[in-house]
Amino acid sequence: MKTLKRTSLMLGLITLLSFSVSGQTLTYKIVDTNQDKCYDTLNEITPPLPGAAFYGQDAQFDGYPPSYQDNGDATVTDLVTGLMWQQQLFDGKLTFDEAVAGADTFNLAGYTDWRLPTIKELYSLILFSGADISGLNPEYLSPFLDTNYFEFRYGDTLIGERLIDAQYASSTEYVGGTMGGDPTDFGVNFADGRIKGYGTGPMPGQTEDKKFEVRYVRGNTIYGMNDFSDAGDGTIRDVNTGLIWDKYDSGEGLNWEEALAWVEQKNAEQYLGNNDWRLPNAKEMQSILDYSRSPQTSNSAAIDPVFNISSLIDEGGSTNYPFFWTGTTHASSNGTGGFGVYVCFGEALGWMEEPPMSGNYTLMDVHGAGAQRSDPKSGDPANWPHGNGPQGDVVRIFNYVRLVRTDSSVGINETSIQENSLKIYPNPVDGDFLLKFENSTQTRVSARIINSLGQVCLNKDIDLMVNNEVKMNVENIKPGVYLVAVTLDNKIYTGRFIKR
Repeated sequence: MKTLKRTSLMLGLITLLSFSVSGQTLTYKIVDTNQDKCYDTLNEITPPLPGAAFYGQDAQFDGYPPSYQDNGDATVTDLVTGLMWQQQLFDGKLTFDEAVAGADTFNLAGYTDWRLPTIKELYSLILFSGADISGLNPEYLSPFLDTNYFEFRYGDTLIGERLIDAQYASSTEYVGGTMGGDPTDFGVNFADGRIKGYGTGPMPGQTEDKKFEVRYVRGNTIYGMNDFSDAGDGTIRDVNTGLIWDKYDSGEGLNWEEALAWVEQKNAEQYLGNNDWRLPNAKEMQSILDYSRSPQTSNSAAIDPVFNISSLIDEGGSTNYPFFWTGTTHASSNGTGGFGVYVCFGEALGWMEEPPMSGNYTLMDVHGAGAQRSDPKSGDPANWPHGNGPQGDVVRIFNYVRLVRTDSSVGINETSIQENSLKIYPNPVDGDFLLKFENSTQTRVSARIINSLGQVCLNKDIDLMVNNEVKMNVENIKPGVYLVAVTLDNKIYTGRFIKR
């Protein structure tokens, strides 16, 4: 379980409460990355305290925890996103054209409205509790996918594939071109934990189009769509995710430790009137990508123009746009955590050696604006003159930062929240429990019981007893951790209890 969060589990549940109070349904709930380990620039560390180096990374904040339901009919429902997924993979891989066309006739569990997922739908499944299989001699295999619910396979080395060849196709095509102009499809690799733009044509030395793993999806057809609003106070609100973003970025590149410290500094300054800013995790940062834009086609970064974004001069001397750090570590299968996850809002450049072993390197957009990669957390980029990995990903190390915080005021208006202000006993609870208040002039209260997914399990008006207590019964709800929220005297009192 994640520990030492700036905003505690209770505040996270209050956020869920605010959505229930407003009656608003988030259409783009971002599933947590599931990363529960903290790292320095190389190794796992004890979770750092506020003010210490490396405080504020992904593992120290909770989002909507991954939650799936095996429907028993070869489908799996994501209880956070509302998406229903094909559980098993096809016997063989498919080309991009085959994957798109196959959805039209796919029939599973009686459903015929299956589709090839968008890149944001597909990325909702990634879990950074996995470990990157790249490189030699991995100590253990741990894919970036919950294999308790979904079939997964690494590349088949018996037919000449690499273990890393576990690329899943999405329906999101790059509006630009990679490798000098090739038509490109964005995909997620659940073996190495990255988004890459893959050329859909034949790979070098081959005659057949590239083939992908395919997993179809259905339901919640608006998942992944943003609804940005400029609040006029230096922030951008995404109504569909419930996140508030800084309209501006850091304006300069920082290494990973500096990025975390910069966020702490902004909180100490009460930046834009708030002190709960954080470095977004990988999935939060990817959520604001605009895949309809690219430097090649719109002469802009892959982000909605409601945001301001810095430009830079890239490794080839051209105007381009930054990579942005996340608080997520890109853990390796050798047990280290020396790389941090970044998201590309400009071209994902790489140094391609052409022909191989020639020593002739050409800089090109190899993954596409909208890719998710990883960089060393510290060091000197000059030590990586031809980049990193098989496509020579440029190594910048000093990447940019954009702050984010959770909107905990949606629908609350002027009603104040009295955090952790309820006295609940007994706790844990089996059936009946009592809530104790300060003196009140009211005789009835409005009470809600809310689960960890933000769903209201109980909503009723209850008489306030003479000793300012309320009696509630929860014997019919499932075991777990719940928020109880009571509206009294124009205030919302909250508390947490455990149902056994």
